[in-house]
Amino acid sequence: MKYQKPVTVLVLLITIMAGVASSIGIFSTGGPGPYEYESIRGETVQIYGEGLYRQMSEDVAPQGIAQDYVTLFIAIPFLWISFFRARTGSLRGRFLLAGALGYFLVTYLFYLVMGMYNILFLLYAALLGTSFFGLSLVMLSFDVKELLGRFSENTPVKLPGGFLILNTLAIAMLWLGVVIPPLLDGTIIPKQTEHYTTLIVQGLDLGLLLPLAFVSGVLFIQKKPMGYLLAPVYLVFLCILMAALVSKIIAMGLMGQNIIPVIFIIPAILLAAIICTVLVLRNIHE
Repeated sequence: MKYQKPVTVLVLLITIMAGVASSIGIFSTGGPGPYEYESIRGETVQIYGEGLYRQMSEDVAPQGIAQDYVTLFIAIPFLWISFFRARTGSLRGRFLLAGALGYFLVTYLFYLVMGMYNILFLLYAALLGTSFFGLSLVMLSFDVKELLGRFSENTPVKLPGGFLILNTLAIAMLWLGVVIPPLLDGTIIPKQTEHYTTLIVQGLDLGLLLPLAFVSGVLFIQKKPMGYLLAPVYLVFLCILMAALVSKIIAMGLMGQNIIPVIFIIPAILLAAIICTVLVLRNIHE
């Protein structure tokens, strides 16, 4: 694999820093306990009040802790398994590695811009940087022109590509359902904004991640060389991200929140992402 030495260093740094960040998120204690807070918009927000995420809302903080478990016990081991496969020259390994690095990039982008300022700010910034450069180097190691020849002629493109497109449209409609009604009734600010500055997740999804997924799906269906690069990477990334979302939903359920129907929808998306990923990667000629 090209850039093997710098990627090795970056993967090692990501492992150490993400292990520290997620462990602190899971095991940190202290704080005043739950309390109510009046936001700048005059809304009453229930604050979590414990551990690293003590200043996050009672709805969001448990989700962060749940994702820390996925990062520590699933994403980090997956990162190393894919890294060692990529080191052997495996094309599948490189796709897996790129998807794993994409997960760390997106995760710590969200932590950096959405999490209330805490002692891990510089660590989140370092994780964002190392995962960005790691992903960039791995993506640059692919020879896009030869990718078509590395996939079987029988590689299914309509099912995985269609899945990426449909999932994009479904999530986009979900987020627009949060943003548009307040604009129409004049309240402007969705209740999901709570005491945060803006809708970070919805904004980055609508502006960046969902368009990337949509384009990846379209290019893959059209059998374009760039589609054969982007779609497998995005599918691997989506598998890990959906596992994190499942953990968040479980955490919300344990907090007594209503998780119907998402407790059925998100695991179904995870299962579909895994199936599509397997179908695509098994058709690679190593």
